[in-house]
Amino acid sequence: MKSKIYHQQNSNNSVVGSDNGCRSESPSPPLSPNRRVPRRQRRQTLFRASSFSFRRKLRYLLLLPMIYASGVFMCVGPFAGLVGWVYVPGSVYRSPEIYWKLRDDIFADNSTDVELSSVWKYKRRPKMQKPCPNSTVTSHLALNGESSALTLSGYLIVEANGGLNQQRSAICNAVAVAGLLNAVLVIPEFEFHAIWKDSSTFGDIYDEDHFISSLERYVKVVRHVPNEVMARFDYNLTSIPTIRVQAWATVKYYNGEVYPMLKERGVIRISPFANRLAMSVPPYIQLLRCIANYKALKFSSPISTLAEKLVDRMVEKSSDTGGKYVAVHLRFEEDMVAFSCCLYEGGRAEKSEMDVIRQKSWKGKFKRRDRVIRPDLNRVIGKCPLTPLEVGMMLRGMGFDNNTSIYLASGRIYQPEKHLAPLQEMFPRLYTKESLATPEELAPFEGYSSRMAALDYTVSLLSEVFVTTQGGNFPHFLMGHRRFLFGGHAKTIIPDKPKLVLLLQDMEMRWEVFKKEMKQMLGESDRKGVMVPRLRKINRKTSIYTYPLPECECIFHLSSNFSTTGNIQNLGALHPTSNLMTSARL
Repeated sequence: MKSKIYHQQNSNNSVVGSDNGCRSESPSPPLSPNRRVPRRQRRQTLFRASSFSFRRKLRYLLLLPMIYASGVFMCVGPFAGLVGWVYVPGSVYRSPEIYWKLRDDIFADNSTDVELSSVWKYKRRPKMQKPCPNSTVTSHLALNGESSALTLSGYLIVEANGGLNQQRSAICNAVAVAGLLNAVLVIPEFEFHAIWKDSSTFGDIYDEDHFISSLERYVKVVRHVPNEVMARFDYNLTSIPTIRVQAWATVKYYNGEVYPMLKERGVIRISPFANRLAMSVPPYIQLLRCIANYKALKFSSPISTLAEKLVDRMVEKSSDTGGKYVAVHLRFEEDMVAFSCCLYEGGRAEKSEMDVIRQKSWKGKFKRRDRVIRPDLNRVIGKCPLTPLEVGMMLRGMGFDNNTSIYLASGRIYQPEKHLAPLQEMFPRLYTKESLATPEELAPFEGYSSRMAALDYTVSLLSEVFVTTQGGNFPHFLMGHRRFLFGGHAKTIIPDKPKLVLLLQDMEMRWEVFKKEMKQMLGESDRKGVMVPRLRKINRKTSIYTYPLPECECIFHLSSNFSTTGNIQNLGALHPTSNLMTSARL
């Protein structure tokens, strides 16, 4: 039988026993409470050491942001003048110099690296919601025959502001809010804005009859507030209570703050109405946005008729590429260049010209003390609109040859003779609505920016490749519409502008290197084109208008007019006019 080993603690806290402090080779019995003490002390010592190390690192972690913030403050803040101008790579517009350096290589390299029929490699069919909420929409909205008149809470009037697609967002949100409040929606009003200078009404841009009939099962829509209701306000629309709703208001806010006022007064007016509903809403309300955007909003007959002709003409001019073409949304209009606070190659004369335009259009917005204008930093972080020359170089680098047909969706380009020439040289088959339509066809649209944008929207929607060069509602809505139409793929090139400006300032760069970088950029756009946000219940943080799936996929199960095989004759702005349309969802 093995002898027991007795332990005791001496004055030096060392362990002694019958083996004179030496460890036995045989397994030891369970540790006694006396042996745990030194280990606890060691753990405490290690904890104190690690805690000290952590506090020391934390001190540096807190110090680094302070150093960074102070550096930015000195460089771009009120003291920037004291520091002086600091060169930042990519901050200077040198694209014309690069173009003339690489021009011979660009035109010598006209190999068809990209076939428009197979430019997009990624394939993904997002999973549809199961079950779709359409089966419960009617019950939620209480629009069941005669009982609907007894449950409606009042009339909702909204004022949509901004350009074509900001107004579109407001309309879709208004349909959703009307459904949420169980209200009667009055056809939205359009605010006249000094920037857009478009006096168009809802009926000038969209088909009112189609809008009302498409929503009749879900939200009641009327053209005007009834006379018996208006009599309470002396038939004066401005006498109707106008309320201001906080931006991105939640369902709880509408139910708690807006609904009681609507029930009490019978009619309310919300102005302005841009971004006045949160993206995260119950599924049946989200579906109302989808129905409004992709089923109810169809362009008016004058717009859709000319848009059909433009699409057919683009398909005809793209016969060498199977009727497929590239659409480029080019935001290089005079007002956009001014608003971006970027400078190109015009020097002081250009700066003075842009200052005058900013003051005229936005008054003192850009002259406030807290407003620091740094064109160089704007360019580095990708806030400057791409020039036509830069777009052309990017597309040629990606492999699109000079036989590619390009539709330019744009307003009047800033200094067009100067800036459009290189793009026209790289892509001779360059078309605009002005070059595709006759002056007589375009005459009814002149002076109406939203109607012109509707033409661009339709032609761009049905392109094989869409190129966005600057943010805004137009590309975001268009990418979402294309995702909805093309089975989840946006089929959109989104340039990495911070990377592009660095490349276009490197005077030592070779054409082969630039091409390699552009092909990587194309591949990244292809990969991101099929990305679908992860949704947890109703917690959506991304825009339903940019990422309509999976919720909006349910719209194809709402009626027999929408089939899974791709009957798109009733999809908003679309009409059966070309082979692209009839095969859009195949």
